[in-house]
Order: sequence, then C-alpha cells, then structure tokens
Amino acid sequence: MTTRQERWFEDGCLHLGLGIEDTFVPQARPGERAIDEYALTEHDERFAEDFALAAGVGATVLRWGVPWYRVVPADGVWDWEWTDRAIDALLAQGLRPIIDLLHYGTPLWLDDQFANPEYPRHVEEYARRFAERYGDRVVDYTPVNEPVIHALFCGEYGYWPPYLRGAEGFARIAANLARGFVLSQRAIAEVVGDRATFVHVDAAMSFRGDDDAPEHRAEAERLRHQVHLVEDLVTGRVDDGHPLRDRLAPAVTDEELEWFRAHAVQPDVMGVNYYPRHSTELFEAGVHHGGGFADPRPSVDRGVAGLREALEAFARRYGVPVMVTETCVTGSVEERIAWLEDSVALVAQMRAEGADIVGYVWWPLFDMYEWTWRHTDAPRRAHLLTMGLYDLVESPEGLLRVANPVADRYRRIAADATVR
Repeated sequence: MTTRQERWFEDGCLHLGLGIEDTFVPQARPGERAIDEYALTEHDERFAEDFALAAGVGATVLRWGVPWYRVVPADGVWDWEWTDRAIDALLAQGLRPIIDLLHYGTPLWLDDQFANPEYPRHVEEYARRFAERYGDRVVDYTPVNEPVIHALFCGEYGYWPPYLRGAEGFARIAANLARGFVLSQRAIAEVVGDRATFVHVDAAMSFRGDDDAPEHRAEAERLRHQVHLVEDLVTGRVDDGHPLRDRLAPAVTDEELEWFRAHAVQPDVMGVNYYPRHSTELFEAGVHHGGGFADPRPSVDRGVAGLREALEAFARRYGVPVMVTETCVTGSVEERIAWLEDSVALVAQMRAEGADIVGYVWWPLFDMYEWTWRHTDAPRRAHLLTMGLYDLVESPEGLLRVANPVADRYRRIAADATVR
C-alpha cells in the first residue's frame, strides 16, 4: 500500500461523500443547445449554499468539477476568478474535494474537441496550472471522469462533439483522451508531489440477456473489453495480446502503445460509477440497438448484485482500493431511500468481508436536469431528474434547494459509527 493510499485508510472509516452534477458540453449547433449543469441548476451562483448543504448532512468528501471552458474562454486566456471563490467556499466547509478536472466538454475555441491532435497538450497545461494554483490545498484528483462514456458519446455514437461514429471514431477519441489523461496526471504529480492522490473513475457497464445469440456475440464480447479500454491504455495494460488491440488501429500505432507502457500512470483509488437501473444493458435476440441515448438497449435492474460485481471486477482488474464514486436511482423519495440503505449496507458488508472499499458517494446532492435538455427547446423543468437529497424547486428567487427525507436518511447514516 502506498503512502497516498494509506491516507484513505488511516482512520479505518468509510468516507461518505456527495457529488454535484458537473456535465459541461458548451458547444451548440442547430437543434442542440449547449449544456452546463452548473448554470442549469444555478450552482454557479449558489455554490456556497450548496457546499454548506453537503457538509450539513454529514458528508466528508465532495466530488466536484471545474468548468474548463469557463476557465479558458480563449486560447491562452485564463480566468480563475469564479473557481477561486468556489474552492475557497468548498474548503471553508471542511469538505475534502475530489476534483473532476474533466467531466465532459472542452473549451469552445478547441476545434474538433477531443479529436484535436493538440487536445492532450492543452489539457495537460490546464491540469498543471490548476495544480500550481490549488495544489497546496487540494490533493485529490480525477483526471477524466468516465473516459469510456466520453469515447462512446463523442466517438462511437456521434451524440456529442466532435460527433464521430463507429469503431474508428471510438478508437480515435479513446486514444486522444488517454494521452491527455496520462499527461494530466503526470503534470499534477510533478507539481503536488507525493501528497497527490489520483481517483480514476469509470462507468460500470455490464451486459445480460441474449448476449450469446449469434447476432450479438461479437458485439457483446467487444463491449465487455471496451468498458476498460481507456483505463487499460493509461495504466499500460494494452499490448499485442489485448483483446481490443486490433480495434485501436490505426489510431494507436505500436510506437504509441510503447509510449503508453513507458509512461503509464496508476490509480491510487479506482472509482466505480454504478446506477442500478441503467448500468446493465440487455441484449435481445433478433433486436438490434446502436447503444447510447439515441438508440439505447433496454436495461435491467440488478440492484446490489450488480454493484458488488462491479466493485469486485474493478478491484481485481486494477489491484487498488475501490470507491463507489456515483450511485443513485431516479425515482420517488421512497425508492431513493431504499437504494441508499441497500447500497450502503452492501458496502459495509463487503468491507466486513475484507474488501478494500474506501468511500461511497451519492450522486447528486440535489436534483439535476437530463442531458436530453440539449436536444429540445422545452423549459428545464420538463427535464428534471429527481435524484438528490434536495429537491430543486422553481421560485421567483430562483431554484430553491428543499430538503427531502433522503437528506434525513443520509444524515443518520453519516452519524452511524457502525457504518463509518
């Protein structure tokens, strides 16, 4: 166990956290609005209030992202004013931030976004400058949240910029993301040193049903390996024997693979994002879906069995402690409380069995707006997702945060020494 990992275990407690939805896709085009969840939820104006709410229910950890496109509004122009105020307010509440440096979205001036050959250099500079500015107070980092979703949405499904499609698009985005990921982590480590902790975070995705049907067998097998492809690249695990080596060609040459192996970066903690109602996709014999929001496969709710499977799989694959970095259900208060209780109980049980699980994050602190908002002209209230400890309530004064019973239940769990 490294010194950095020991800090997550030093009190033997499960670190309970919360997250604030921080998706940023600022590029717009006809029929598609830019999306900034901070603006939609008014977190950009109410951040101090929001941080106080998180601390008030007993959270000790907050996953929180930086809007890169706001920090660098033009190439070579840096504006940290809002981020300075937000981080000061976050730390004033005694919360431990895990910084999402990239939670989707690039600056508006970066043509071709994640496909731009200069993307790795630009994101490295952003990471380095952030660490230089805040690294004396902020030591926990997620270089890229859910890189597999980035690669799917931007490279395979053509859903987000730069709207690439198919196997070649996926490989191109995955490879460029991985290059930026490696350079970002190495830059932060150079600045912050041994105090830096890296929480790599990816989406748990599994597949059930008729995945062995002749028309689905190859696709299902590809997807099972593809889920880990970016993390495998950055950790130097992709070689000629990797099941998806051929799928990366020609985006990744043999020389580039050697570069990844020579410059590999490792997680100190592996974060797992698991949503019981969405993380397991269902293959049906004779039915074809493209995947993603535009043409989704149906999903099946595997509850805590799916969560256990995901945590064990990531721990086994990468050999480091794991953390539930996002989980919730979109539903009634009763449904949310039931999942909160069941998922926390599972984590406590697995820890009692000896599993290295160091944290649990309910996502999000308050409700959010569905990404489909980007593709309509309907008002935001038409896209509200009831997910949080606090309801978002429209009022003449803006979006109020109104506590619901999920907040009370979270607070009691946070105070329960047998859980922590």
